[in-house]
Amino acid sequence: MAEGVVWRRHVPRVTLLLLVAGGVYPPAGIAQAPQLLDSRVTQHAVGETICRPGYADEVALPFDQAMELKDRLLAERGIDVGDAPSYALDQRVPVVLGGSPDATENLDLLPWGGHDGERRKALLTVRLKRCVCAGKISLAKAQAAISGDWVGEYGRLTRMACGTTASSGFPAAGDDEP
Repeated sequence: MAEGVVWRRHVPRVTLLLLVAGGVYPPAGIAQAPQLLDSRVTQHAVGETICRPGYADEVALPFDQAMELKDRLLAERGIDVGDAPSYALDQRVPVVLGGSPDATENLDLLPWGGHDGERRKALLTVRLKRCVCAGKISLAKAQAAISGDWVGEYGRLTRMACGTTASSGFPAAGDDEP
């Protein structure tokens, strides 16, 4: 009987491991916490929010405030001020995907370059935004992708065909920078 109890206790862990290894992610409600999100941005409201040109500029933190938060995070992590230019103030769920612009829980530091750096995440963010605005992926799935294992899923996610024309291959106009 004890063996059955041990087995049942490990089934949820094994199931979760198999789901993640197979590229299936937990539902978006589990993938990110509500305090990371801007309540004004919903699937129904993407046309008036993240898909509207200029939206990100309207809601973004003022530059000085963002730099103060970055400096605080650098100090908390013991990173020398001289190394500050090597780091970006990252939003776990970017504003252009409905992330809260001012929730400290949504802010983190990422190196600018590298496989898991901000430049690469920004490219993926723009791609996901195009897909949401084109109706090819739900807002919740885009938020789950960017707040989940975006590094591991980068190749698959950047191959999605959203916001481009087949003949030109050029990006759709009007994309905000992340």
